[in-house]
Amino acid sequence: MIIDEPTPLIATGQRCIAVRPDETYEGKQGLNYFAGISAESVGAQGVWMHLLKMPPGARAKAHLHAHHETAIYLISGEVEVLHGETLQYHNVMRTGEFMYIPAGVPHLPYNTGTIEAIAVIARTDPNEQESVVLLPHLESQLHNS
Repeated sequence: MIIDEPTPLIATGQRCIAVRPDETYEGKQGLNYFAGISAESVGAQGVWMHLLKMPPGARAKAHLHAHHETAIYLISGEVEVLHGETLQYHNVMRTGEFMYIPAGVPHLPYNTGTIEAIAVIARTDPNEQESVVLLPHLESQLHNS
């Protein structure tokens, strides 16, 4: 990850930091994220924002984000999302669409398409992985159905 030297803001004395997402890390969810804005990268206090690329066939592990909302914008591709207490609901997210995931809602995104899906994801938790709660009991239900 390349972080530019901070540039001062005239009005507040705060500093702006540009981040170039050239490094990836594997999240607990089983997907690779391009490092972006977080407490770890720039000292963010209330927001996390990263880029996610999902190749065809990729899927996350069933999970939720305790106490934190998530907003997603799909730049390209098509992603299906199972969600709800038992992953009983299903949405299809297409290029140019937004999705909102309330805090504490179990979900599992997957790419059943033939092209890579690229999304910008933002969350109200500035820490990269602290609010991720894996739900292995929902994984076993998927394999049995």
